[in-house]
Amino acid sequence: MSSNLIETPEQALTRRRARVASFVGTTIEWYDFYLYGTAAALIFGQLFFPNFSGLTATMLALLTFSAGFIARPLGGVIMGHFGDKIGRKAMLILSLVMMGGATALIGMLPTYGSIGIWAPILLLVLRTVQGFGVGGEWGGAVLVAVENAPADKRGLFGAWPQAGVPVGLLLANGVFMSCQMLLTPEQFMAWGWRIGFLGSVLLIVVGLFIRLKMEETPAFAKAKSQGEVAKFPVLEVLRYQWRAVAIAVGIKVSQNAIFYIITVFALTYVSKALGLPSSVALIGVMIACVLSSFNLLFTGWLSDQYGRRRVYLLGAVLSGLFAFPFFMMMNTRHSVMIWLAIVIALLLHDLMYGPQAAFMAEMFDTNVRYTGASLGYQIASMIAGSVSPVLAVYLLSISDNKPWAVALYMVGISVITIVATWIAKETHRGNRVKGRVHSTFDVELDRENDNSANSPVGN
Repeated sequence: MSSNLIETPEQALTRRRARVASFVGTTIEWYDFYLYGTAAALIFGQLFFPNFSGLTATMLALLTFSAGFIARPLGGVIMGHFGDKIGRKAMLILSLVMMGGATALIGMLPTYGSIGIWAPILLLVLRTVQGFGVGGEWGGAVLVAVENAPADKRGLFGAWPQAGVPVGLLLANGVFMSCQMLLTPEQFMAWGWRIGFLGSVLLIVVGLFIRLKMEETPAFAKAKSQGEVAKFPVLEVLRYQWRAVAIAVGIKVSQNAIFYIITVFALTYVSKALGLPSSVALIGVMIACVLSSFNLLFTGWLSDQYGRRRVYLLGAVLSGLFAFPFFMMMNTRHSVMIWLAIVIALLLHDLMYGPQAAFMAEMFDTNVRYTGASLGYQIASMIAGSVSPVLAVYLLSISDNKPWAVALYMVGISVITIVATWIAKETHRGNRVKGRVHSTFDVELDRENDNSANSPVGN
């Protein structure tokens, strides 16, 4: 919305509901997703792969974690297709139900000791359902926030669903660690680990209540009313906007890979390689998540002031430069230094993740925006997120528990994102970079929001 237009009370309410719905729903979905990651890094190897030992069992458990990433592009394409045809709201409700249902069923799943090989097979199936659901979640949550935002605040609005990610991770790790502390090791391994998964049912009820009250976005409602809905969004985005998809994948890969090294592999590294209690890394991740939830809003706001590309590029460079210091601080085996390493790494990562929602959304036209943004995001997640924890464990195992090969991997993948971000056009209208052509998609989105200011909200 342009600064010379006055926001009506109805529009203010709609935008507030959009922020809350995208934030709360995303928090719940990522709680489900990361609870699995924490369990895979710390206990699923023993419960579902008891015939293997040490890093091998952990690697197998993390491979089931990776299966969720492989399913994410499929979820992004299918749910993006229907999100671009029938609306953002319906797909967000569906993704929430899928994630919550799969998570609760994992909490009821018998382990290898009870049903043998069927246990890891069923675990893999349910993890795949989780991945499919979260594949459709991000694009819809982001578009609900960004397409309802004033034109000069899309970075900040888009950062709200991004902030749901560290809050979800904080809840997952908090529940996991609380159960570990309150129960004996025997009780926790026998049944206590299930509490967090079964508790997802209550969160889903809250999420559904909030999302059922939100309105469809003005941008999609306008496109639908004018008959501009794409017949086959995935074909159209690949035919006409394939370059934007490729750039979206490139800018996403290092952010995604580094995030999972910080939040998942670090748990394994601290407990297996350094021989410290897993709670040391869990506390560090939880502290970082609290700070990150606010920092993401700040970095989204920064992108409104200085441009998506500039802030994003800074994050990619600093994250790559911090790879070696990250492990040097971890190797001190001092709790405070480990916490500080995790906090710094995640806050630098936020310079990419905060602006990412608006950056990707502004790359695509309305009629293929759900599909395009989801496709770029989820392909990168499959390439980077699914591989990085497992690859990091493998690199650690072949380097005598020395982390330098993992640090080199972090630097190498940062270079990919630096190049992709450098190639990308600036998409924020108030921050044209010299020598770069201003994005036409940004102009279109501005017009959609400006026009919606004078139209009944939700029509």
